[in-house]
Amino acid sequence: MYDERLSAPAVLWLLPAGCGLSMMLILLVFGPVPALLGLVVGGVGGSVLLSSYGSPRIRIVQGHLVAGQARVPLAALGGTEVLDREAAFAWRTTKADARAFMLLRGYIPTALRVEVTDPDDPTPYLYLSTRDPQRLADALAAAR
Repeated sequence: MYDERLSAPAVLWLLPAGCGLSMMLILLVFGPVPALLGLVVGGVGGSVLLSSYGSPRIRIVQGHLVAGQARVPLAALGGTEVLDREAAFAWRTTKADARAFMLLRGYIPTALRVEVTDPDDPTPYLYLSTRDPQRLADALAAAR
């Protein structure tokens, strides 16, 4: 019903290139082969780290909301609140609850706050960074 990957924006992919170039320059004093090896290892290592950081997904599958490592039954979820840039900033800083589950990516300015109504769950809400919070809210409403 809904599937979104919180992948890193294209401009962040310059970081692995910079990491590879930095490793190359560090190892250049040892010769061209170690420098080339540093370029490859630094670039690949940076790419793997950035890819793993940008790999969480938000999905609605089989009666569950799956967000990163969290898997919450739809029956345990309450109301949703679409957060624009300013509201999202407030909910991840001054209004934040330490018990909340936050799937937060700083490069995504909007978010969705979903209340957790399960009395056995100490988590008051889920804060989910998403590029299209209204679409996610609509998908949650349709899935219930």
